[in-house]
Amino acid sequence: AATLAVLKRDNVWAKLEDLGAYLEKKMAPIIANASLPVGQVRVGSVGWFYLQDGPAPRSAEALDSAAGKRYAPLFRGLLARGVYVAPSAYEVFFLSSAHTPAHVDKFAAAFAASLDEAAKARTA
Repeated sequence: AATLAVLKRDNVWAKLEDLGAYLEKKMAPIIANASLPVGQVRVGSVGWFYLQDGPAPRSAEALDSAAGKRYAPLFRGLLARGVYVAPSAYEVFFLSSAHTPAHVDKFAAAFAASLDEAAKARTA
């Protein structure tokens, strides 16, 4: 009950929504200009980047089997840039009240560089 009271008092859910919207906005041009297929889904502070063309898959059966192969170099690139994400292409991310717009900026820059790197490696 004490945790819920603090979350309400500090308006944490609204802050997380704002931060999630900021991330979505930062990622939109990166996704639009990507050389690899990528899209994003977000609800509040929970999101997912899917690595296939078209609308977001809504079931496991709709996932492109090549997405995992596309994700591996992206994961490694992010890790090399100091950004740790889930090691599977099928996992969501969670923003927390500890994250700031500066963290989102770092993530977006690392994601863009890693995605570009992965695309170049794929065509080499």
